[in-house]
Amino acid sequence: MNFVADESLDAPIIAALRIEGHDVYAIHELHPQIDDEAVLKIATEQNRILLTSDKDFGELVYRLKFLSAGIVLLRIPELSNSEKASLVLLLIQTHGYKLNASFCVVKFDKVRILAL
Repeated sequence: MNFVADESLDAPIIAALRIEGHDVYAIHELHPQIDDEAVLKIATEQNRILLTSDKDFGELVYRLKFLSAGIVLLRIPELSNSEKASLVLLLIQTHGYKLNASFCVVKFDKVRILAL
């Protein structure tokens, strides 16, 4: 799958995704410190799912009606970086086909996927 990793995403998650063969456009590597609107625009224009820990993207797509190819919001601060990476890979294995054109919220004990 193709992803954009927001700057809030932990580097071990990006590394794990790349090891598994996913194409990850990492904002911190290519466009550090750009604003959320620009991050979302890159993801949408390249038809990539945005991976983030930043709740502001929900406001952009729901309240301000920005377009999106899909967003995965990670709300799992209690997990270690390796546990986060494993959880994201499991999410892709079990729900990958649902992530396009959806807003997915990942918590330690549940996953919620809403169509955009």
